[in-house]
Amino acid sequence: MNNSKIKTREELEKMIEKEKASGKRIGFTNGCFDILHVGHVRYLSQARKQCDMLVVGLNSDASVKRLKGESRPINPQWARGEVLASLESVDLVTVFDEDTPRALIELLIPDVLFKGGDWKEDEIVGAEHVKSCGGKVIVIPFVAGYSTTGTIDRLKNIQGV
Repeated sequence: MNNSKIKTREELEKMIEKEKASGKRIGFTNGCFDILHVGHVRYLSQARKQCDMLVVGLNSDASVKRLKGESRPINPQWARGEVLASLESVDLVTVFDEDTPRALIELLIPDVLFKGGDWKEDEIVGAEHVKSCGGKVIVIPFVAGYSTTGTIDRLKNIQGV
């Protein structure tokens, strides 16, 4: 169990300020990460290679439910956070309750904002803010054939639901 990587917004803000002051390049990404799969792992690994510290904003259970529907999330936020925190590529995790990570991005002002290839840069929440502060936005190619929704659909077909 690696809960030492899971931080409140306030803890994270202080840590990021300190890391930036020491010259570290901070990367940020976000998502629901409901059922972690190889696409997530590859994405997070590629992101981490392009920064000194990777912070993951994790949608809370309430946020996932609003975005994905009443049957989601499959896994509760504490479990999703713990799984993410166990990955070598992830340095810090924080949970956010809003529908988007805009407030978190504006607070942390990461040097690099990462998003998966299923997003266009002009659709990425916080992209303009990060760029206006001198940072960059990197879209990492999507790993075809892997999605949480696809996994759930396959399980429903197996179960005959």
